Amino acid sequence: MVLTRLSFSIILLILSTVSFAQDVGVRLDRLDSEIQKKLSELEDLRSQVEDIKLAELILDLEQIGLPAGVPVKHKGLILSFNEKTGQAAWVTHIISPDIIQGSVGRTNDFRDDPLVEGEAIETDYFLKDLQLDSTYAYDGFGYDRGHLAPSADFRWSLKALSESYFYSNMSPMHPDFNREAWAEMEGVLRAYVERNKTALYVVTLPVIEENAKRIERGTHRLPIPSEFIKVVMDPQRGKGVAFKMPNKNLEDPLSAFCYSIDDIEAYVSLDFFPNVQGEEELENDFDIQDWFPDSAGQGVEPLLATSLPQGHINTSQAKLWMGSSKKVNVCGTVVSTRFSGSGNYWLNFDKKFPDTVFSVYIRKDDFIHFDKIDINYLINEKVCVEGKVTSMYGIPNMNIEKQEEVKLISP
Repeated sequence: MVLTRLSFSIILLILSTVSFAQDVGVRLDRLDSEIQKKLSELEDLRSQVEDIKLAELILDLEQIGLPAGVPVKHKGLILSFNEKTGQAAWVTHIISPDIIQGSVGRTNDFRDDPLVEGEAIETDYFLKDLQLDSTYAYDGFGYDRGHLAPSADFRWSLKALSESYFYSNMSPMHPDFNREAWAEMEGVLRAYVERNKTALYVVTLPVIEENAKRIERGTHRLPIPSEFIKVVMDPQRGKGVAFKMPNKNLEDPLSAFCYSIDDIEAYVSLDFFPNVQGEEELENDFDIQDWFPDSAGQGVEPLLATSLPQGHINTSQAKLWMGSSKKVNVCGTVVSTRFSGSGNYWLNFDKKFPDTVFSVYIRKDDFIHFDKIDINYLINEKVCVEGKVTSMYGIPNMNIEKQEEVKLISP
């Protein structure tokens, strides 16, 4: 068969098209391969940068001085493990300004620490049984695996964040404490770093009493800490503070748990940050506004005592009645309110958190004895409340149980 000129031209066009398509495919494959190679090289460079930054942080921790104990060094933290308690005696790390751009999420890869292998393990916190359908049934002991150095402080480094899930960095925490007050305090510290663009040096430790209650069904029968402490320093700005918080559901604002570093050193007989220049002055005091700046100036002056009815006192005088068995009438302006994690209603008189001078709480079981409890109940009102003044971490407060114990002050 003789091909016509047109047919031959069509065949050539088809062949050239196929050849071009094959050539395009080869070129695209080659470019894609080069892209993957470049991405791999970029990831390797990022990993090297991450390693250098982590090594620098560990060096900084060592240079600033570690508390007494045998150090166990990881990529993003150093700890000293107490075999007697089955928990860290302390964990120290740095909250780097890199968290501002960090985006690494929780990994939840809880596991043994290879450097203290077998000493802190999953069955210290719960048991699990494999079921016939290949799922697990969990048998918990009632306490969270609470981070001492929180994973979110390492959200810029997957390597350090993952290692924060070693069981050597865990301690039994009351669930409400771990998920509320403790988490809130950790957030305050990260907010400080983000606000000031500076690094914070942090030491965290559990306080374990000699006769502490234990997790009886756990492998090592871990003793349950009565308190947790976090000691914090910003050497660049010369700021420091410490938090000492009971391991239970907490109602009070975080300011009630703030201490100077000196106070905590005396309490636990440890020396924190011993190589810091000007350590004594830095550790002797703290300014609450450095850590809770939004609270500055939020409040009103106490009501004049001379303007109150006979037998009534203002919030400045309330502290004098703490521990008395006598009921008194305390008067002031309700400047802020909140519902606690357990559902109780709290009112701050005259000063907002963290400068609280007097607070009132109403248990949720008593709400039925009041006109209406919502977030606006008594807000901005001048009132007198009747009851016994008690002390909660040094701040006077009062529990009221019915509407009759509240009297509005006429304008």
